[in-house]
Amino acid sequence: MKKTETAKETAMDNNILVGYVRRSNAGGALKISINTAAFTDCSTYMTSDGQSYVPLVISLGALQKVISGERAVTTVTQLHD
Repeated sequence: MKKTETAKETAMDNNILVGYVRRSNAGGALKISINTAAFTDCSTYMTSDGQSYVPLVISLGALQKVISGERAVTTVTQLHD
C-alpha cells in the first residue's frame, strides 16, 4: 500500500496547479481563477484547424462537492505523466 501512496504522491508532484474553482456567493455560477504565471508553464496541443489549447483537469467528485456546498474550493490542474 505504501508504494501505491508514494506513486500517487509522485504523480501529484508532477502536476501543475493552475487555479481554483469556487461557487459564486449567489450560488448560481462557478468562478474559475487561473494563475497566469502557472498557465504559461502548461503544455499545449494544437488542433487540425490551427487552434492551440491548454488541457486542464478538475476532479468531478470535488467539483460536485463545491456545487453542493460541501467544499468551498477545488483545484484546476494540468496532469503530467
